[in-house]
Amino acid sequence: MTFPDLIPSLRPSMPGLRGTLEANAPMAPLSWFRTGGPAQLLFTPVDEEDLALFMAGLPARISWMVVGLGSNLLVRDGGVEGVVIRLGRGFGGIALDGLTITAGAGAPDVKVARAAAEAGIRGLSFLRGIPGAIGGALRMNGGAYGGETKDVFVSARAIRRDGSIAVYDAAAMGFSYRRCSVPADVVFTQATFRGEPGDREAIMAEMQKITEARSSSQPVNTRTGGSTFKNPPGHSAWKLVDEAGCRGLTVGGAQVSPMHTNFLVNLGTASSADIEALGETVRERVLKHSGIELEWEIKRVGLAA
Repeated sequence: MTFPDLIPSLRPSMPGLRGTLEANAPMAPLSWFRTGGPAQLLFTPVDEEDLALFMAGLPARISWMVVGLGSNLLVRDGGVEGVVIRLGRGFGGIALDGLTITAGAGAPDVKVARAAAEAGIRGLSFLRGIPGAIGGALRMNGGAYGGETKDVFVSARAIRRDGSIAVYDAAAMGFSYRRCSVPADVVFTQATFRGEPGDREAIMAEMQKITEARSSSQPVNTRTGGSTFKNPPGHSAWKLVDEAGCRGLTVGGAQVSPMHTNFLVNLGTASSADIEALGETVRERVLKHSGIELEWEIKRVGLAA
């Protein structure tokens, strides 16, 4: 699908904008599934100030969304109408101050975990097990291997829809399981976390164990979107999927991973429609088998082809 070009109508209203605007930009390369149609407009801001300028000048009639590393994202084959804001290099900074670490929303979780470990800051190793960026960890209270974002969170900076700056403390974030209560029209730009004093070598060893556990139990280095479904209270999603007989199940070029049944995999020829249809088939089978309705953890966006 090809969308009308928004750039001619937007550029004049945003003098001084320094970021990159791309019309009908391919989204497949930005998603770990490597599927999906284009973004009507892809904006990559240079920094927080640039993002604020863009948000303030974006007409209310135009829809928009934010992406980071694209690790937990399924872009439908028809593409994304409106604006996709990609937080890239300008939001990847990491700074240390004693036991606190401040990271941009585009910083990969693994790099933040590594920086903390090298500084002897204990408590952030769980981020090594989350294949995403800090912005996503904030939005979803990302967690793995016994830790969650809320456990080490201090504060976050963000841009409101009108371009103004907002600062959130832990109470204002309203963290719960794989959620925060901050309005969806707020874009996180950075966060500060606090850990505890620790031994560098011990922390590095802990991270290595997480790395080995992921490699032995999850389909890493494949075209996947991470955990597909949220764990229902008192249950493990992978176990429910497995018990419903879905291990290895395929739809088109998409497959339920034989290694870990809460992962869907693009075998190389899958469309986004294949992947979403497979996920819905799994949900139907689990509901029929156990009476439990699984909730998608992967964010599905865009239009069907």
